[in-house]
Amino acid sequence: MKIQIDEVDQKILSYLIKNARIPFLEIARECGISGAAIHQRVKKLEDAGIIDGSRFIVKPRALGYEVCAFVGIILDHAHQYKMVVDKIDAIPEIVECHFTTGNYTFLVKMLCRDNQHLMDVLINTLQNIPGVSKTETLISLEQTVDREIKL
Repeated sequence: MKIQIDEVDQKILSYLIKNARIPFLEIARECGISGAAIHQRVKKLEDAGIIDGSRFIVKPRALGYEVCAFVGIILDHAHQYKMVVDKIDAIPEIVECHFTTGNYTFLVKMLCRDNQHLMDVLINTLQNIPGVSKTETLISLEQTVDREIKL
């Protein structure tokens, strides 16, 4: 279902991207329309698949996860990707997995307590998955850009 997004919808999305917990009445005041209209528009955006829930942002370092690493995974054979994805999904330290083109079959994002924990997961879990030929690890020193989508 394709819908047209007007300026009011864009403004609503901008507020929700910045703070999903903002009261609809506050958005209504800023947009100059009724609270009921905001509810209807948000429902329309949800039904169209433009909005998919809301989430809290949990800061991994506050929970003791000091290491963020990106791991490129190369498979022995491309047809093994479904089985490997199932195994990757069972590793709790992996928080994102992207199927990519280029040098890697997958690029995953991992959160670990420290370098030893990272090494343990790499050597004893990830590299032991049948079909994984090789991994290359990049450790993130600091996240430098964190932004919302611009509408």
